[in-house]
Amino acid sequence: MINLKNFISILFFLFYSFGLKVLSLSDASVSWQLTFQEPATPIMEGIINFHNHIMFFIVGIAIFVGWLLSRCLAHFSATVNADPVDNFTHATTVEIVWTIVPAIILLFIAVPSFSLLYSMDEVVDPAVTLKVIGHQWYWSYEYSDYNHLTEENTGINFDSYMLADDDLSKGNFRLLEVDNRVVLPVNTHIRVLITAADVLHSWAVPSFGVKVDACPGRLNQTTLFVNRLGTFYGQCSEICGVNHGFMPIAVDVVELPAYVEWLETKLEV
Repeated sequence: MINLKNFISILFFLFYSFGLKVLSLSDASVSWQLTFQEPATPIMEGIINFHNHIMFFIVGIAIFVGWLLSRCLAHFSATVNADPVDNFTHATTVEIVWTIVPAIILLFIAVPSFSLLYSMDEVVDPAVTLKVIGHQWYWSYEYSDYNHLTEENTGINFDSYMLADDDLSKGNFRLLEVDNRVVLPVNTHIRVLITAADVLHSWAVPSFGVKVDACPGRLNQTTLFVNRLGTFYGQCSEICGVNHGFMPIAVDVVELPAYVEWLETKLEV
């Protein structure tokens, strides 16, 4: 029999596992998470929808292949058919079927796949440009749109380092919190230019559906349209050296007035 204390403990565990991430404005992975993080961009919504779409075919194919394999093992084992007659060499109908049916399945998978790929490459006139530079082992950010507002035409730029355990505040995520977060406006078309200063890195934020390689001497580009407020976390997703696991990404998505106020604060420094 479950007493009141155990019942409250179970409720707290369920709330922590399934409800805390929904109620919190911080998007980060939770323990034993097997699903995607909550989408914050149309691209991530499309990725999740495509995943659900393709899983329908994967499950059906897995069930059919498993059933077919079990039937073959059952009917052609040595105990059931010790002396098989090997006179089955050609089956034109079967070969036509197992050629046409997979082609049709691939067609149903390819159409939404190409649609998603083209939408990810779509270039929209951006209102904000963010430049991301990967270093061993931290990120640098530049808001070059505002270069003309500073005396030395340097714009807004800063480095973002992971916070040590001793510097974490209550509620911060270990290995994910940084000293300078990126700040972006909500419901705004944003262009992100990504490169590296030394070795290969990868700028990845799961809730945005973004994972772009940062290559030395090359400028990669992606677009963002974040449709909800919050703090979103990511990590370098390309093995870049001994401290690869210690260069997280933290992005604050705020309302436009709060973004303008943040810009004014940065420009005054």
